[in-house]
Amino acid sequence: MDPNTHRGPEEYGEQGSPAEPPAPAFGGAQSGSAGLARVVRLVSGPYLVTVNPVDGSEIEPCPPGERPAAPGRLDPEERAAAARAAAPPLPPGPSGFAGHETALEERTEDTERLVRLLSRGRSVRVTGPSGSGRTRLLDAVATACADLAPDGVVRLSGYHHTSTDLLYALFAAVYRAPQHRPDRADVLRMVAEIGAIVVLDDLEFGGAALDELLDATPECAFLIAATPDVAAPSAGSHLEEVFLGGIGRGACGRLLERAVDRPLTDDEESWAADLWFESEGLPLRFVQAAALLRQYDRLRAAPGALDDGYGLFPEDGRATADPAAEDAEPAEQPEVPLPSLGEAAAPAPLLASRLTEAARETLRFAVALGGELPHQAHLPALTQDTHADAALGELLACGLLTPAGGHYRLAATVQDQLTAAGYADGAPARAHTVAQHYAWWAGHPSVTPERAAAESDVALAAMGVLTGSRESGHASAAVLLARTAAPAFAAALHWSAWERSLRHGQEAARLAGEVAEEAYFHHELGVLALCTGSLDRARAELEASIGLRGVLSDRNGAVAGRRALALVTDRTRADSAAAATTALPQAAGAASASRRAAPKEPAATPFDAASTAKLRKPRTEQTAQTLLARGASSTTATTGVPAATDSGAGAAKGVRRVFGGARRNVVAAGAGALLAAVLGTLVTIGATGGDDAPNDKVNTEQTTDDSDSTDLPAEQPATDSSLPPTGPGTSRPGTAGQSDRPSPSPSGTDPSGSPTDPGTGSADPTAGPTEPTERPTTPTGRPTRPTHPPTDEPTDPAPTDEPTDPTPTGPTPSEEPTDKPSTQSPSQSASGPSVGSPSAGGTSGTSPSGGGTPSDGTATSSGTESAPAA
Repeated sequence: MDPNTHRGPEEYGEQGSPAEPPAPAFGGAQSGSAGLARVVRLVSGPYLVTVNPVDGSEIEPCPPGERPAAPGRLDPEERAAAARAAAPPLPPGPSGFAGHETALEERTEDTERLVRLLSRGRSVRVTGPSGSGRTRLLDAVATACADLAPDGVVRLSGYHHTSTDLLYALFAAVYRAPQHRPDRADVLRMVAEIGAIVVLDDLEFGGAALDELLDATPECAFLIAATPDVAAPSAGSHLEEVFLGGIGRGACGRLLERAVDRPLTDDEESWAADLWFESEGLPLRFVQAAALLRQYDRLRAAPGALDDGYGLFPEDGRATADPAAEDAEPAEQPEVPLPSLGEAAAPAPLLASRLTEAARETLRFAVALGGELPHQAHLPALTQDTHADAALGELLACGLLTPAGGHYRLAATVQDQLTAAGYADGAPARAHTVAQHYAWWAGHPSVTPERAAAESDVALAAMGVLTGSRESGHASAAVLLARTAAPAFAAALHWSAWERSLRHGQEAARLAGEVAEEAYFHHELGVLALCTGSLDRARAELEASIGLRGVLSDRNGAVAGRRALALVTDRTRADSAAAATTALPQAAGAASASRRAAPKEPAATPFDAASTAKLRKPRTEQTAQTLLARGASSTTATTGVPAATDSGAGAAKGVRRVFGGARRNVVAAGAGALLAAVLGTLVTIGATGGDDAPNDKVNTEQTTDDSDSTDLPAEQPATDSSLPPTGPGTSRPGTAGQSDRPSPSPSGTDPSGSPTDPGTGSADPTAGPTEPTERPTTPTGRPTRPTHPPTDEPTDPAPTDEPTDPTPTGPTPSEEPTDKPSTQSPSQSASGPSVGSPSAGGTSGTSPSGGGTPSDGTATSSGTESAPAA
């Protein structure tokens, strides 16, 4: 049977041939026995999504020509039509028969208080137990506040919805945006401009999620209904709390009299008083008690007296009565007692036992689906009864159902009562029947995505039952239903239901071993995650889909997955670059503020960095000094990393903040300078303190002055440092040596270790020692002893540096210097023989003069030293 019997062809199109068949997506094959596959193109943020039920959805950057127009506001007539379409369906029969139009008892004061608070722009949270009449109170307040806000009253349901779902539902209730789902930033911007009274029933979250919803809608006043077990709002939400309890004893009696349309007897009043005490005055209990009294009246009435003209009760009551009582007189019929207090406290099994068989079978399907009731148009096909759609009116009249969004579900505690009475027997088989029926119906071309999305709770409940069942064929039926319903949910922009159906389908496909279907669900989950901005999850799902399709050699599916994965990579890089661009100016401002404030205890600052960041060119004053070690191979340069400054425009992306404050910078710079000085000292000592190879080359400039000057000791070595040192102390005989120790100055100035010759300039400390190019000339005889000591002592006999090591005493250069220091004074040691130019006889000449410098007054490039006396 077609479930759309009560819908016109103008809404769903003809069954056999749609008015405009959709074009195939990317040349893909058509699927389904009903004809063409339903391919829908929609815009989600910056992407164009093509929902393809065959190979999987395609996603690409939205071309400029496909960009939708800016969403426009709905007028009051359009908003009213949308509200009527979202309301639960009314049962057939008289308008007030089901009991959902009964007047409120003892709620006038609460209604007026809520209207006053909402008119002042205050948001209110009504908290009450299930069955306290929260939904009826919200209906009354919404009717009274219809003209208070510019955008009117918006009715939303929080049943199985998150804060994001409610934001998009509020956007869809006020704005006109077909096939367009803006990104979160645009939605937040547009819902912030909505001025409406939002009536939100069955809220399932609180705390930070509720604060997020309230902060996103500053121009809206919320009237929220929730049960006490829902998380409370935070202290900063500024919500008014109103607790809704039961009604009084007199109000419960009036409700019963109005429901049975007669005054209560004394026994019935006593029975109602006991029930009021047991139920704490919850209105739902008395709606169910009124249904028990009506059934009680039917049992006591004559046959045919209850015919209401709508076919709800048989016209001839004797057909269902006991045949033995046909000939009995009316006065002899047995007395029917009132229900006991226990039956009135849990009336669902007793009420169901007195309903029609179609109504009882409908309750069995609802119990099998976890309390969700299918639409009344589906009941004839499910129960195999052509009049089963009238069962909805029976169940509502008995108070066994309650509205939940756009459909109905079992009322509070009814599920448990019916389960205990045996109505859950055969639940997996009934869920399997529901899955098969909805898989056919959701894939039919005449069913619009919006209509399929309205039945999402029932379809998801069937998937959940079949996924948890281990009976043969149930997992495959869940896969079929998810594969058929998920594209419809996506096309209707009901993305929370889309995600839940994909999760159920992926798990069912894994249990059933259907690898191709599992790959499809992974692909769809990746596309959904990319649309919502969850890039890591999108990458994981798409990689899993590509791997499974590679095993199956599904080329088309693998190509679609790689295209989506490339978009994920591009989006990740763009987000990283944007995050680094926005994070660095913040770090620069924080560093500047910390330098200006100069706190005594700088707090640890988290670093902002990005993998693609580049360091900007450091300024001159921000570059650290270069540390040079002796020798070209050991030269080291260290340059400081520039810190973030206030300019920020040329700053690179993602520069890590090395130090957290000004004082830390100073301490680090001082530590670096100290470390550089220590390293330089160690390198210098290591370079000058080693035992280098002797320089045995004789220099022609090593001459002595023959004048009789007594200003300096004889043969005092020169202080020029243009040549490298030859050892730790003095030169060996026959070598041109140089001492790194300062010589006494004849003018009395303090000696120093630096070169004293201004004409030759300073030597390059990085240059290595000069290697000898020739073999030295070996002396042929012992050096002669000095003839007389020098006449004068130097004006400053004590040099600042350490005394030099003694010179070798051996006649040949191969001998090592002795370790015993000389006890002679500097003048005595300077009077030793000096090695000059070799003579023709092979002996070195001596000079008695005490002059140690050339006659031109400049220091020689290297000096000679005499050996101590034996």
